[in-house]
Amino acid sequence: MVLPSKNTWIRIGAACGLLAVALGAFGAHGLKPILLENGNLATFETAARYHLIHAVAMLLPLAYRDRALCAAHFFLLGLVFFSGSLYVLAITDTKWLGAVAPIGGLSFIAGWAWIFLKGGVAED
Repeated sequence: MVLPSKNTWIRIGAACGLLAVALGAFGAHGLKPILLENGNLATFETAARYHLIHAVAMLLPLAYRDRALCAAHFFLLGLVFFSGSLYVLAITDTKWLGAVAPIGGLSFIAGWAWIFLKGGVAED
């Protein structure tokens, strides 16, 4: 299995950050009437907040040795399953997607645990 390089991870993290800010702004302005009608504005805001936090968090392991890069994988999975499911739930009011969010939450937790356990010493 070929893993993405550190430069690729920087681009992925930057793209996730860009998307988090863009979706947050779109939710606050363009989608606000729909989200208020569905009663899902807070859900969308939660997705955007966790999305942005973990876009930045995906970049943290890059300062450490390769063994910490696994955390970035967990954070990316978390973004897809947690924030992704909440975005779709908030926009479409598809309630069953709420059951998908905990998978992403566990992925976020696993990423932070991986950094805690395997982080190691920063590279020169």
